[in-house]
Order: sequence, then C-alpha cells, then structure tokens
Amino acid sequence: MSIDDETANTLESAALESVGAKIDWGLAATVGKKLSRPGPKMTDYTRMAARTELADAAVRAEGPVREVTGLADGLAVPAARVLERDEWIDASGESMRAMLSGGATEESPGLSGRIGGLQASGLLAFLSTAILGQYDPFSPPADSPAGPGSAAPDPAAPGSSVTDPGVLMLVLPNIVGVERALRVVPSDFRLWVCLHEVTHRVQFSANPWLRQYMLDNIEVLTSDAGESVSDVAARLTGALRGGKPREKGIIGAMQLLQTPEQYDAFNRMLMLGTLLEGHADHVMDAVGPAQVPTVASIREAFDRRRTGPRNPVQRIIRALIGMDAKLAQYIRGKAFVDEVVATVGMARFNTIWTSPETMPRPDEIDEPARWIARVL
Repeated sequence: MSIDDETANTLESAALESVGAKIDWGLAATVGKKLSRPGPKMTDYTRMAARTELADAAVRAEGPVREVTGLADGLAVPAARVLERDEWIDASGESMRAMLSGGATEESPGLSGRIGGLQASGLLAFLSTAILGQYDPFSPPADSPAGPGSAAPDPAAPGSSVTDPGVLMLVLPNIVGVERALRVVPSDFRLWVCLHEVTHRVQFSANPWLRQYMLDNIEVLTSDAGESVSDVAARLTGALRGGKPREKGIIGAMQLLQTPEQYDAFNRMLMLGTLLEGHADHVMDAVGPAQVPTVASIREAFDRRRTGPRNPVQRIIRALIGMDAKLAQYIRGKAFVDEVVATVGMARFNTIWTSPETMPRPDEIDEPARWIARVL
C-alpha cells in the first residue's frame, strides 16, 4: 500500500516483468539505493519506538482480519519485517529475482541485463519512497536477513514452510513520513496500515495456489513469443489504425506491445491485483471502526492526499507506470467486493478463492451480479 496507489507487488512488478527476466537485480538494488531519497528525520528513540509499535501492530491486526474474512483460521502468525528504504530495495530486488527466475539457476545477465538493471533501479528508488508496506509472496522468510524488528517464522510451523514462502514488509520512514504529513494519530495510522497489509498476508496464506497462479502468468508474460520485428510492427500498425480504445500508461503499452497470450496473462494479473486490493480495502474499512478510534479522519486525510495535486515530475512518473489507471482499478475492486459481500455475505464471497476459474473476469468487476450468477 502506498500513498499513491495502494499496491505493493502486482502491477509495479508487471511493468518490470514485461522487460524480461534477464535483469541484473543486484545492480538495480545497488544503484536504486544510491538514488533513493533519505527519509524523515528521527531520533534513535523515535525510530526504535516506531519499529517496535509497527511489529506489534502487525501481530494485533491478524486476529480482527481473520475474524472478518473467515480466512487463515488456525495458522501461525508470522512476524513482519520493519525496514528502512534501502532494506526494502534489497528485499524487492531479491523478490523480483526469485519471481522472474521461477527457481531456475540464473545465467549471467550480460550487457542487456546491466542496462535493464540501471532502468529498474530508478523504479525501485521511486517506489522505496512511496510504499508503506506490502506482503511479498516470493521472499522466503527463513532466507531474509535478520534485523531489528525482523523475525523469520519457523519453517516447520503451520502456515509457514519452504514451499509456501512469504513475508510482510513495513517501510518505517515512509509510514512515519505520511502520518506526519497527514497529522494523524501515529499509533492509529500504523495499525490502519497493518490491517491492509495483513489482509494480503491472510489472502495468500489461506490460499497457497495464488502464488503459483501468479508465477504461471508471469512465465507467460516473460516468455519469448518468437515474434519478428515485422510481426510486432504489423500488430502495432493494425491496433493504431483500428482506433481501438486503450488504457493509459503502462497498461495501454501492454495492449500494444504484448502478444494476445501475454496480454491475456497481463489481464489475469490485473484482475488478481484488483481483487486483492479491493478485498483488502473492504476489510480495512470493515475492521477499522472497531480497532482504530480515529479511522474516519485517517481515511479522509489519506484519500484527500492521494487524489490531490502533484508536481509535474510526479505526474510524469505516475503516467509512465500507470498509477492513475491502477488507482481506478482498485476503486473498482473495492466496489465489487462491497457489493458481493452485501448481497451474499462473506462466507459465500470466499468462494472466489477456490481456483483461477472463480476469479472475477474483466466484464464482471463492474457488474458483480454477473460474477454471482456465474460462480454462485
């Protein structure tokens, strides 16, 4: 979840996935850390107190989220990793490496990989200042570097194993920076952020197939389509002449540059991201009033800042990585979840987590009744 687009690991990843797996992620992380801006000033005491409170809030959020969603009951509650910006960049670089390699032995990225790494470093640096937290299903907790406020769950514990990796990350300076900018109660805001991110952890821990579903679609996205330059040019020319409406930013670029099979995979990832974020927003609002005393003022201030004016550089970056299009998707996702739950209840809504076939289709997001009729 970020101040801009409430997503951690779906469409930002898709933008990089489309480049291909041969990216020097070590170089991307090294350069990204040099490009990333420093966080807000804090005393050592303030930093340690915030770190401790965030780690505790992530644990406290788990119970209410499980109660509202009806998911992950009885599974272990793993600790979150509370990170600085440079630590988040390292963790994200490793996650992208693991996600795009699919567990295969990596080859030397070569010159093109180093160029890709330099390009990716800018995006990592930008996101390191915007991401408040994320659940990363591709980073094994046991392999994560230990640090203050960090802990790796026992691989033998229920809900945590080497075959079902995942870690919740909270970016301390970004959370502190936003709570100061919004002038909200820090303890309330920290728990509010954790409610959203813990929902993502519960989504994946209760439904392990989601991780493989993402990997399968990523494999299609990063596969060599075997197209010639003339094939790509013909598809681009046909699309442009046809005047077919396209999405803005990176999403529109995908429509033009990808093969039909790749764009179908991209759309499946888009629908998954829409569902995950919409569900998390629904849960956060359902749980918030009982757990966060100032939730109404936090939501109002957060939404006002998220949709407020930005400087030209921010607008350009948002356009290039499709943030505005993504924000619209997540608003649609919450409206979908709100309507389905209001109509059939959370227990029947949870049928959505059964398999890829029960995921909402693009034509169902804006018309939840169509999903209810097809699936329920």
